[in-house]
Amino acid sequence: MNRIFIEGKKFENLKFQDTLLDTGDYENCTFRNCDFSGSDLSNINFLGCEFRECNLSLVRLAQTSFREVRFINCKLLGLHFEECNNLMITFEFDGCTLDLSSFYKLKLKKSIFKNSKITEADFTETDLSNSSFNNCDLQRTLFKNTNLEGADFRTSFNYSIDPELNRIKKAKFSLPWIAGLLDKYDIEIDK
Repeated sequence: MNRIFIEGKKFENLKFQDTLLDTGDYENCTFRNCDFSGSDLSNINFLGCEFRECNLSLVRLAQTSFREVRFINCKLLGLHFEECNNLMITFEFDGCTLDLSSFYKLKLKKSIFKNSKITEADFTETDLSNSSFNNCDLQRTLFKNTNLEGADFRTSFNYSIDPELNRIKKAKFSLPWIAGLLDKYDIEIDK
């Protein structure tokens, strides 16, 4: 089967449950208000693409490549990013919902997550060094054996990070959310 190459194309208001996105390489493409929910994006390469107001919930991502991809105001529920082709994986999330998604063992240095809801996600054994979590809700998100060195959590909230199970050297936190580093001790902190 031949792979297609598409560059600079705009996809708007499309539903990909009925008609699948062709397997191939998409470079500098824009997807706006598209519904991919439950579809299969396996073996597709996205380079420099932007997804705006799209629903990618429960999408299959086996060997999918994301390089320099931006997700803006997208719904990405229950995604298994660890199934992606992790060679040079880079993406940015702004205003997204990433609940129940997994980033297990990925190398996501300097990733940007902003204004996003990332509840019950899994960052176990993920390298998030020098990443930025700007104004993100991280309630019940799992950080275990995660590299958070130099990561910025100053404007994020509802996180629970165990300093004994994660690398947090030079990570940035702010009050009152610093209590999220002490959750396991079940202590009361007055404000």
